[in-house]
Amino acid sequence: QVQLVESGGGLVQAGGSLRLSCAASGIMFSINAMGWYRQAPGKQRELVADITTGGSTTYADSVKGRFTISRDNAKKTVYLQMNSLKSEDTAVYYCNVPGGILRWGRGTQVTVSS
Repeated sequence: QVQLVESGGGLVQAGGSLRLSCAASGIMFSINAMGWYRQAPGKQRELVADITTGGSTTYADSVKGRFTISRDNAKKTVYLQMNSLKSEDTAVYYCNVPGGILRWGRGTQVTVSS
């Protein structure tokens, strides 16, 4: 059974940092690209960053230069380091494969106060 468990969110002031983690089970993690998504209130879920099995990364323009995605295949975990946070980064953050075809986890809430 596929399970994605996100953690590391919280309340932070603008300009601060957070590191999110997503532990995956029930999938062949090492052969899957992974992505971080977010959904702000009243908005559609969007992909903010993804990482291939080889470690190549892509980012949404809104987070480029501030967020860094990484992965640890041995731990079956993908990370999102978020720096210089802005109020518009406030959202629930989720991980999934690109396309979002796995069952979604509960996500982790990130709230940035201005």
